[in-house]
Amino acid sequence: MSLFKKLFGKKEKESLDQGLQKTKEGFLSKISKAIAGKNTVDEEVLDNLEEALVSADVGVDTTVRIIDRIEQRVAKDKYMGTGELNRILQEEIENILVEAPSAVSYTFDGEMPAKPYIILVVGVNGVGKTTTIGKLAYNFKKAGKNVLLGAADTFRAAAVDQLTIWSERVGVPIVKQEMGSDPAAVAFDTAQSAMSRGSDVVIIDTAGRLHNKAHLMDELNKIKRVLQKFVPFAPHEVLLVLDGSTGQNALEQAKHFTAATDVTALAITKLDGTAKGGVVLAIADQFKIPVKFIGVGEKMEDLLVFDKHEFVDSLFSLK
Repeated sequence: MSLFKKLFGKKEKESLDQGLQKTKEGFLSKISKAIAGKNTVDEEVLDNLEEALVSADVGVDTTVRIIDRIEQRVAKDKYMGTGELNRILQEEIENILVEAPSAVSYTFDGEMPAKPYIILVVGVNGVGKTTTIGKLAYNFKKAGKNVLLGAADTFRAAAVDQLTIWSERVGVPIVKQEMGSDPAAVAFDTAQSAMSRGSDVVIIDTAGRLHNKAHLMDELNKIKRVLQKFVPFAPHEVLLVLDGSTGQNALEQAKHFTAATDVTALAITKLDGTAKGGVVLAIADQFKIPVKFIGVGEKMEDLLVFDKHEFVDSLFSLK
C-alpha cells in the first residue's frame, strides 16, 4: 500500500478522474477501436493497441515494452479474449510505474525524514514550477508544517515576484535578494533562516535554463555545497517539474536535467488540459525516477500525491 494512500480520499479521486478526462477519452476510445469486433487477441489487435499507446504519448520505447509483455502473456493462452486485454494492460502499465527504491517517501501530514527537510525544485520556465512550489507550500502548511520558501531563481525578476505572490497567498515566509544575486547566496540565507526559525520544510526555486548544461550543473552543485554547511545531506530531494501537456518535449527536458543534476523525484503538471497524460508512463519508465506529484488543475488543492494504482484506475475508468 502506498504511503500516500490515506491522503487519497474521495475528493482527491474525483480530482484525478477529472484531471485525466481528456487523456482517457482519447486513450480508451482508441483501445475500444483496437479490439472492436474481435474475439481473441491477435496480431491486428496488438498493432492497433500499439498505435493507441503511442498516440497517447506513452512513447515508442515504453509502448514496445508493454506490447512485448502482453504478447508473452497472450502466447501462454492462445484463446485469451479481448475482454481480458484491458485487465492485462492495466497490470502491465502499473508494473511500468514501479516506485524507485531510492525514493524518500513522506506524507504532507506525516513526520518528515529530516528537519528542516529541504526540497530543491528544478525545471525550465513555463512548466508550472513556481505554481507547483506554491501548491506544495499550501499543502504542507495546511498539514501544520512550518514552511519557508527560497527564491534562488535570481536571473528572472518575474520568478522572484511570482514566488513572492505565492508566499503571500499561502501565508508562508520567503527569503529573497535582488535580481542577479548569486543563487547560492540566496540558498545560504534560506538555510540559515530555516535553522533560526525551526522550519520543517524548505522549498527552494532555482533557475530554469537549459542552454548551458555545464553552467546549470555548476550552479546547482554550488547550491548543494552551501546548503550542506547548515544541513548534512541537503537537499533531501531534487524535484524536477515537467509540463505534461508538452508530451515528448517533457522527455527531452528530463534527459537534460537528469544529466545535469541528481533528480530524485518528478512533479508532472497540467495533466488536466491535455490528452497526452500517457507521457507520465514514458517518463517513469525511461528514467526510473518516481513521479511524486501530479498537477490536475489550477486550484491549490489540485496538486495530488501520485499513487500509481489510483492513476491507472482513473485512466481506465469509464465514468
